[in-house]
Amino acid sequence: MTLNEIAYNILNTYRGGRSNHNDHISLDQVKFTIKYYRAMMIRRDMAKHGFVSNGVEQDLKCLELEKIDASKCCNLKTSCDVFRTKMPLPKFVRLNFNDAITYAGDITGLRSYQIVEPHMVQFLPWDKYTHDKKKVYILENYLYLYNADADGMINVRGIFEDPEKLNIYSSCEGEVCYDDNSEYPLPMDMLQMLTAGILNGEMKMLVTTNSDTTNDAAQDSPGQIPPQSSGKQ
Repeated sequence: MTLNEIAYNILNTYRGGRSNHNDHISLDQVKFTIKYYRAMMIRRDMAKHGFVSNGVEQDLKCLELEKIDASKCCNLKTSCDVFRTKMPLPKFVRLNFNDAITYAGDITGLRSYQIVEPHMVQFLPWDKYTHDKKKVYILENYLYLYNADADGMINVRGIFEDPEKLNIYSSCEGEVCYDDNSEYPLPMDMLQMLTAGILNGEMKMLVTTNSDTTNDAAQDSPGQIPPQSSGKQ
């Protein structure tokens, strides 16, 4: 199912199939709820089982790399160049100890590079056993390469907070990584739990919040003249 289909299904189920409604819940509100509920379920699943289904993973295809100066100061240059992705990466789902990046490596998708934390990069040259291994790290949403052959492209896969954010990435053939017709990355068993959870919890909260907002707006709307006293005591 697409995200729109899931959102319509939840909204229609909550309204009991009625076309006339006064709950003031928008489709965008339901879609936002689906995204954050999905991320929460993935974090819980990972904490409980130590792994998550491949059905929540998305592929950024081939990301173009660029060579930049390692300096963090705009007007100062060093003699050290580093390679990183030209485009920043979408935000990954936050797990217990790291971001949910599942693969970073060559464009065949078969040879992965070791993923390390940015603060460990300074110690890598003194690592007796793996100092010469290919590694990557994420800093300020960009993927950086260490000891990796910069052949112009890198493949990245992961579990992202908002799957729709992949609509600006595309394959070499120009096929976008995600659009409105894409299947939403959530297995059917997790989709059933997500739907039940939203219907039993978040939808009621949305109705209450929207109802309070509507009532406040009605009370504060301009142009309403308070009733006048008749003057009789």
